[in-house]
Amino acid sequence: MTTPIHLSSQLAVNVLDARSLLAAFGVLGVAVVLFAETGLLVGFFLPGDSLLFTAGLLCTGTAGSPVRLSLGPLLAAAAVGALAGAQCGYLLGRRAGGALLARSSSVRLREGAHRAEELLAKYGYAKAIVLARFVPVVRTVLNPMAGALQVPARTFTVWQAAGGLVWSLGLTLAGYALGSSVPDVDRYLLPIVAVIVAVSLIPPAVEVSRSRRAAKAKAKEARG
Repeated sequence: MTTPIHLSSQLAVNVLDARSLLAAFGVLGVAVVLFAETGLLVGFFLPGDSLLFTAGLLCTGTAGSPVRLSLGPLLAAAAVGALAGAQCGYLLGRRAGGALLARSSSVRLREGAHRAEELLAKYGYAKAIVLARFVPVVRTVLNPMAGALQVPARTFTVWQAAGGLVWSLGLTLAGYALGSSVPDVDRYLLPIVAVIVAVSLIPPAVEVSRSRRAAKAKAKEARG
């Protein structure tokens, strides 16, 4: 039975703070947040990267927090939330087309949609679907965008599963590994999370750099 105190703490949860989410909802919160972030456009602001890393850290019991999670259930929840969310987003896009994105008034969401469309156009379905997992907001809008653009269901499912597992399990295990090996790692949690987010932007940045170099090479060949 849920006590009034516990219920009030859940209602007062800060959805932008990974620790607050984990303290209120535990492993179930990880699955729900990842599902919302990757499957529902309204979840584009949720802290997927920091949530996964912090949750992995809390499995070690060294993060100076009364919250203690179990690694096995956490990995399962992360995988289910990430994969089910992306598939849901794809189906919504396939049925509603671009109407959901067109009606959005969020500048960040529109920018994310533009970047997602660019990824799909430049790098092809497989690479774009995997890369999008590591870019906040883009991982939210690429899934319905793929559905609206009629990306083949089998192709989308295979590559969203591959990217989703690498992203969700990789960040979780990274947090767990760091918490297991570094004493008092909790002191450095905020800068570590910032680094994780920055590192998540490296794969798409590398691809953009390659694309620009290839475009310049083609331009030189055309002039020569």
